[in-house]
Amino acid sequence: MAQKENDYSTPAPETSYEEKMRHSAAHILAAAVLRIYPEAKLGIGPAVENGFYYDFEFPKQITPEDLPAIEREMKSIVEEELPITQTFIPREQAMDMLHMRGQIYKTELLQEIPDETISFFKTGEEFSDLCRGPHVKHTGKIGAFKLTHIAGAYWRGDETRPQLQRIYGLAFKTQKKLDDFVEMQEEMKLRDHRKLGKELELFTVSDMIGAGLPIWLPKGATIRKVIQDFLYKEQESAGYQHIIAPHIGKVDLYKTSGHWDYYKDNMYSPIKIDEEEFILKPMNCPHHIQAYDVKKRSYRELPLRLAEFGTVYRYEQSGELSGMSRVRGFTIDDAHIFCEPEQVQSEFVASIKLALKVLRALGLSDYRLEISLRDPENKKKYSGNDDLWDRAEKAIKDSVKVLGLVAREMEGEAAFYGPKLDFKFKDVFGREHQLSTVQLDFNLPEKFKLTYINKKGIEERPVMVHRALLGSFERFFSIFIEHYGGAFPLWLAPVQAEIIPISENFMVYAKKVKKMLEEAGIRSEIDDRDETMQSKIRDAQLQKVPYMLVIGEKEEKNEGVAVRPRAGQDQGMVKLAEFIRDASKKIEDKVIF
Repeated sequence: MAQKENDYSTPAPETSYEEKMRHSAAHILAAAVLRIYPEAKLGIGPAVENGFYYDFEFPKQITPEDLPAIEREMKSIVEEELPITQTFIPREQAMDMLHMRGQIYKTELLQEIPDETISFFKTGEEFSDLCRGPHVKHTGKIGAFKLTHIAGAYWRGDETRPQLQRIYGLAFKTQKKLDDFVEMQEEMKLRDHRKLGKELELFTVSDMIGAGLPIWLPKGATIRKVIQDFLYKEQESAGYQHIIAPHIGKVDLYKTSGHWDYYKDNMYSPIKIDEEEFILKPMNCPHHIQAYDVKKRSYRELPLRLAEFGTVYRYEQSGELSGMSRVRGFTIDDAHIFCEPEQVQSEFVASIKLALKVLRALGLSDYRLEISLRDPENKKKYSGNDDLWDRAEKAIKDSVKVLGLVAREMEGEAAFYGPKLDFKFKDVFGREHQLSTVQLDFNLPEKFKLTYINKKGIEERPVMVHRALLGSFERFFSIFIEHYGGAFPLWLAPVQAEIIPISENFMVYAKKVKKMLEEAGIRSEIDDRDETMQSKIRDAQLQKVPYMLVIGEKEEKNEGVAVRPRAGQDQGMVKLAEFIRDASKKIEDKVIF
């Protein structure tokens, strides 16, 4: 059971050594701050992933330039190997002690603790903190640490309360682990999709349009179109039919589906048109259901697979918006399969195969599978009867086994309307992202009274399968940019070849090369700027173009190009026809390099 933030009297839960070390580092930070700034008031200081932080109210605001001095004092405390010990103090005595120290924030926390004996942890003899631990035995047990930055933080997260200064730090067992992490953080900054999106001219967010509503610029739109065309073709081959639904719908549609009751706060306010209320489409499912329900269906028509690149709109808090990873308008590669109960397993197998094919083509090979199942101890909170759930969960498990895959089973993680299978992709930094998902739904067919005539001529409810291969294009693109650092696979690069004539004299041949590349379906640009060849090559490398084709007298005379790959050694002059043949084959085969 999770402990409350201010629960300082109950025993602490089991904690890893690194968590203990980071928690202790937070106390050492507070002790160091009080040595330098005795009048500082303490907030809270927990361990967090990869490090720690502590909130302070300083007599005068500190700056990043003050951090080295605080860090030096922390190292001094570590070298002193001061014991970190737990003591228990009667409540009234603890309150008097905190009052005497002027620690108003700690006093507030203590007032919310009902117990009569309160846990404190002492660091040496000069510092003690209201805390339930656990901690390492002495300060010398702290590994490598580094203070990183300062941020503002309202006390208790309440913007009506005082704003404190939060000092963040990193802590690892060894200096090497710390150095590796810092290096990775620097690389993550370089790969930040917001930074690369601007530098590579992939997307933009305009204040005139509104936060969370990105514009796909030509290069980004090219990548999206190539992926979308690929998905369209693969889905058609897999028996999907594509539909296009409007961007708004009547409120009643979402009231019937149940989305209005559950997600109203994440929807945009209704628009009144002709005395009826409409909202911007927050999800595609109810629209696809209407496409199914245009006529009486027979078992002969099932499974019916409907797909759409459907744009939806959801109200997200402005503070949560970030580039393309969290937006208010986004497009989902959505699909809904309406099938008979006995077809569920075959549809799951087909959906998994399709997801594997798509992820492989995109070079996303590091993933694991999770099956979300219902809680066997609390079946009442789920829609659908036991038989349907048992068959559905078995179908998912069997589908995974049939394909020779392994999936982690997560009891109690299923949605109320059905179990699901998720692909959890691990990026180049080891961060996990949910991409492909296949989910069963017994709820919506019931709410909309969907039926089909079964083999016995009797009306029956179809089972509905929600399926997305990438999820939101926008969120996927943010992950994709950072995973590749903007150096996209050849088949997806917005510019696959940069043509670089060494002087104006070779522009005629450069245009001929571009025309031949275009005819072969290879996306290219000519850099005709009045810059040096070295400058043009450097800029093409910064734009992460897969191939640079340098053209001079020798190349023109021999109908060739000097090939400089984005990665690897220069290939020297190659016949243009040979380059086109080789590049076209790599593009067709979706070679990742």
